[in-house]
Amino acid sequence: MTLRLIEPGKPNQNTYIESFNGRFRDECLNKHWFLTLAHAQVIIEAWRREYNENRPKKALGGLTPAAYAQQLASKAGTVVP
Repeated sequence: MTLRLIEPGKPNQNTYIESFNGRFRDECLNKHWFLTLAHAQVIIEAWRREYNENRPKKALGGLTPAAYAQQLASKAGTVVP
């Protein structure tokens, strides 16, 4: 496996991660003053969970991941934890 980095000054070569980095910086890092490493871990984990689990996603038709999973389970007739 080889590591390929984007060219300096070319953030458009990886727009998804650049978009995430900007959102993470604006919504989490710029809003909190971390007192210790443990404090930073707690705040960042809470933000990560909210970002991944509670926000509506365009790719899921505007549903949260939990709502989408529930919708799929009801269509299939089985409940998946």
